[in-house]
Amino acid sequence: MDFFDKFKIWVLLVCLISQLGHGFYLPGSYPHKYGVGHQLSVKVNSLTSIETEMPFSYYSLPFCTPKEGVKDSAENLGELLMGDRIENSPYRFKMYQNETEIFLCNTKTLSGNQFKILKERIDELYQVNLILDNLPAIRYTKKDGFLLRWTGYPVGVKAQDAYYVFNHLKFTVLVYEETNVARINSGSEGPGYMVVGFEVTPCSFAHKANSLKNLKMYDKYPDSIKCDPSSVAMAVKEGQSVAFTYEVSFVKSDIKWPSRWDAYLKMEGAKVHWFSILNSLMVITFLAGIVLVIFLRTVRRDLTRYEELDKEAQEQMNEELSGWKLVVGDVFRAPPNASLLCVMVGDGVQILGMALVTILFAALGFMSPASRGTLLTGMLFFYMILGIAAGYVAVRLWRTIGFGNKQGWVSVSWRAACFFPGISFLILTTLNFLLWGSKSTGAIPFSLFVILILLWFCVSVPLTLVGGYFGARAPHIEYPVRTNQIPREIPPQKYPSWLLVLGAGTLPFGTLFIELFFIMSSIWMGRVYYVFGFLLVVLVLLVVVCAEVSLVLTYMHLCVEDWKWWWKSFFASGSVAIYIFLYSINYLVFDLKSLSGPVSATLYLGYSLFMVLAIMLATGTIGFLSSFWFVHYLFSSVKLD
Repeated sequence: MDFFDKFKIWVLLVCLISQLGHGFYLPGSYPHKYGVGHQLSVKVNSLTSIETEMPFSYYSLPFCTPKEGVKDSAENLGELLMGDRIENSPYRFKMYQNETEIFLCNTKTLSGNQFKILKERIDELYQVNLILDNLPAIRYTKKDGFLLRWTGYPVGVKAQDAYYVFNHLKFTVLVYEETNVARINSGSEGPGYMVVGFEVTPCSFAHKANSLKNLKMYDKYPDSIKCDPSSVAMAVKEGQSVAFTYEVSFVKSDIKWPSRWDAYLKMEGAKVHWFSILNSLMVITFLAGIVLVIFLRTVRRDLTRYEELDKEAQEQMNEELSGWKLVVGDVFRAPPNASLLCVMVGDGVQILGMALVTILFAALGFMSPASRGTLLTGMLFFYMILGIAAGYVAVRLWRTIGFGNKQGWVSVSWRAACFFPGISFLILTTLNFLLWGSKSTGAIPFSLFVILILLWFCVSVPLTLVGGYFGARAPHIEYPVRTNQIPREIPPQKYPSWLLVLGAGTLPFGTLFIELFFIMSSIWMGRVYYVFGFLLVVLVLLVVVCAEVSLVLTYMHLCVEDWKWWWKSFFASGSVAIYIFLYSINYLVFDLKSLSGPVSATLYLGYSLFMVLAIMLATGTIGFLSSFWFVHYLFSSVKLD
């Protein structure tokens, strides 16, 4: 089969995949069509606040509970790890039937503790998050002539030393009429409506005590309720009860079902976002290209000059060698803590592979924001599967450093399976105790802890050992030169090597710091991150830049007769993690300055440390493997005795 035939097959395959993409709607769930009068159920998620970053259960506050009792919705592993606790609620609608003044309940009198917690949640700006047909409730407010969008609504507000609760909700459900989708809860075909928007307007309304007598849930409140979001009336006090009511109206919309998430994905400053990322990519690519061209020309000229000499001239030149040629007998000398280096490189391959595969699937739409928790669940799945790669790389590198010796490969595999997960487990357990002490839903339940440990030791560890077994059987990489018995003395350096290693991390940081801002805003400010296509491009560019930076630094060290390049090549690109951690502290001080309490700050720094550790292992692995390949290629290209 010639090249043209292969090309035609690839084109046909790409066209087939693209057509399959049109046949399935990847983001979110399948469309649900409801007939007029069919029941719509609203669900509630955890209360959240950017002031504390600690989610709490909706029913931790004195809200109305459903008649059938509180029940958890089906959740995946990712939702639980993110702190989402989706439960049923008493809010019920009937499709395309407007209702007003619907009474929910009149709570019991507030105890001292309930009143205290309610005041704390209002002071800390906690938001109530409602969900209808997988769409979060959205709230619009006007400020300085601009229309602002928020997900959820505040529990209440403090005004003139009094606390007011939003106890009347005005819902607006946007629906799209469709005739080609099977109606849910009905076997018949016919015209129906799909939910394409869910808006809420919270109001504080003082109900009359006499009007609340003998009312049951879903009865009509006898008096008219005027919902004015600009004023508050229902002040909460200890020893008093709170009545809750709601109204709902349905509005036909031109928004089609696949586009219903567009309102949530409109990020502020979108033009600046796209332009900044594109500008960053162009500048970094240009700089990296210049570095690579200069570097390749320098090495190639050095090698060409040597190979063009005759044998006598080569012998004379060997006597006058300088630079990297002098360390030929030491360049492959085993580094200190070689097993630790092998373990870190193996874990780095696992983390990098997980990131690449996860972001690729997210860019294709398989892990959209509409599918809660799937991104985190996918990351866990790919991380466990790629334990095979971690074990294989760690053991094969171990055998290469040991000149083919298989002894100790089981120990290296075990450490590769436990190094990063063990540190992560320690960090997350410490943070979990803080969340448990605060009674936050962000705390991982004990049952989930057991599941994670079982996944670690029953799936990830065995797969890593399997990878280590294959790594032990694979042939080790042969060094092109012999290593001297006595190590060569390294001459004093003009600049300390650690300074160069630290400085090398600035270029990789420049490729991702703009994208890092949007990722941090998504995690800590409650914004939806969806530009995974750009993130994939940034990740690929980061891999290229990390490789180039480490190559240049390794070559610089060899040129000054410093043969201890192993760990330096790892931390040359891995040092980008230091700048990311400093950026995280900067983000905490200037962007999350409203973050309240030492517990919240500790949680933020703990999760940032966990993220930085993963980035250091991934980027350091890129730098080390590229430098190892380069050094092997460099010394196998020329014969030096």
